[in-house]
Amino acid sequence: MFTLREEKPADWWEVEALYDLCFAPGREALSSYRLRDGIDPVEGLSLTARDAEGILAGAIRFWPVLVGGHRVLLLGPVAVHPTRQGEGLGGLLIQHSLALAAEQGWKRVMLVGDRPYYARFGFEVLPDVTMPPPTNPDRVLGLALVPDAWTGVAGDVTRAAPVR
Repeated sequence: MFTLREEKPADWWEVEALYDLCFAPGREALSSYRLRDGIDPVEGLSLTARDAEGILAGAIRFWPVLVGGHRVLLLGPVAVHPTRQGEGLGGLLIQHSLALAAEQGWKRVMLVGDRPYYARFGFEVLPDVTMPPPTNPDRVLGLALVPDAWTGVAGDVTRAAPVR
């Protein structure tokens, strides 16, 4: 049993420690981090998952970006503590936060990730969207939260102002 709630400022360093544990050293050198520098995560979508004892088991964050001038959510990182992996927590965080994003009126979401994993949530390769290098284009994935939301959306992914 996990409790999902919006990430609060007091959670920041604990979540950062989880990301450090789950991802390789130097994760902040990735192109997606350059799009996040100095920009707050989107309020209401960045979540923590805690177990019955209140221990952080997982977290997910979303950031505003632009693709060809269109507002897009950048999902990531999403992480589950190694001792809690395989329990469906990553999927729970993704599905719950995507539902919240749709409720907030977001139309499209993108990420850089493993297609076989994210395809089960409906993510597909975005051949006309370019992340800053070095990014493998086969790992640039998107999901339409409303029908045809990616139609006509193409170009470079760039930084956006915070969304409140």
